[in-house]
Amino acid sequence: MSDSLRVAVVGSGPAGFYAADALLKSEDPTVAVDVLDRLPTPWGLVRLGVAPDHENIKAVSRAFERTAAKPGFRFFGNVEVGATVSHDELLDLYDAVVYTVGAQSDRTLGVPGEDLPGSWPATAFVAWYNGHPDFQELEFDLVHKRAVVIGNGNVAIDCVRMLALTAEELATTDTTDPAVAAISASPLEEIVMVGRRGPAQAAFTPPELQELGELAGADVIVDPADLELDPASEAALEQDRERARRNVDILREFAGRAPEGKPRRIVLRFLVSPLAILGHDRVEAIEVVRNELVEEGGRIVARPTGETETIECGLVLRSVGYKGVPLPGVPFDERAFVIPNEAGRVVGAGRTYCAGWIKRGPSGVIGTNKKDATETVEHLLADARAGKLDRPGNGLSLEDLLVQKGVEFVEYEGWQAIDAAERAAGEPLGRPRVKQTAWERLLETARSVRSKA
Repeated sequence: MSDSLRVAVVGSGPAGFYAADALLKSEDPTVAVDVLDRLPTPWGLVRLGVAPDHENIKAVSRAFERTAAKPGFRFFGNVEVGATVSHDELLDLYDAVVYTVGAQSDRTLGVPGEDLPGSWPATAFVAWYNGHPDFQELEFDLVHKRAVVIGNGNVAIDCVRMLALTAEELATTDTTDPAVAAISASPLEEIVMVGRRGPAQAAFTPPELQELGELAGADVIVDPADLELDPASEAALEQDRERARRNVDILREFAGRAPEGKPRRIVLRFLVSPLAILGHDRVEAIEVVRNELVEEGGRIVARPTGETETIECGLVLRSVGYKGVPLPGVPFDERAFVIPNEAGRVVGAGRTYCAGWIKRGPSGVIGTNKKDATETVEHLLADARAGKLDRPGNGLSLEDLLVQKGVEFVEYEGWQAIDAAERAAGEPLGRPRVKQTAWERLLETARSVRSKA
């Protein structure tokens, strides 16, 4: 592969692996791909964001394993671009660099009390129960009777569902042991999910919504009055029959059910927005305002009515959107929170590309990243064929640079050792894996392969 185009892909989640796969399929030119990640483990949100009880969704990692097995692919974990190596150093080593680092930060509510203890970004809760090594020192106090989840997307539904799972439902997942213990022992009686707009505008998808009605330990409560739609929302159902129409149909079915008296209740609320999170030393309640839907500039927007309500609770999880964060030396759009680009070509930076959420913002599902990454790669390859990617001539490799810097990096064989150890730990328990959640433990497991080599 010495005459191949050399490309670094920064970020090893779905967008990164789809980009790597598209590059490795190229025959003119042939391409060698190094995938870099700040974590010792690959797969990004497939490993650390997808809910543990969604093992079928995590199965996409099998496609990533096939990509990793192709000639020309290499993985470098525990390498943080911007800290371990710089953008300019990567441009010295590679013909092109593709950033697929996602949207790593939460949007804030911008309301009083948002930072009270007991108020958390949903992504922190997700990372905690999924075993992300940066979030294992967090302590989630689940010893409350009511929790409120703010947001109407799939991450919000994941949080609601995880809080409602029984010990038996959790036992067959790769949820971390501390999270299983905390959720199972929690005295939670009610989990309230609130959205600022109506059911026709909710961002969650029908399969995720339907799952709430199939839980062993939770009734789903929907007020039929919340499902009375204005004319604009009724029209929206006809325009989006695959999502909005199905969502509303499922919600109507929930509204018609009689509660079975299960240990926990999931209450789905619409047309309410948070005004403040209340409490002295920690969360004690949330104040919300009732909204009405109005049309503005061809869009349906939520407008507060002035009618307020206080909901007592001890835990608030905020899931109102995500944003990218800037990387040193790489252009960044501070208003859209993405890398500025034209169909994946980064504006204002030569030989630099992007794909996934850092390219288009936080939208779509895992599969959406495939088309997105393919578009970026097509433009990268077109630039290569047009002679626009000048090959650097310093002769260094990434390994050389990392060794010079004294960086311990994890190669793909190291990840395979971690993967094998986790699966072996899970097998006798009937679980897909028991995750290693400490940085040093992960590095130690990966290191064991090198010591045998």
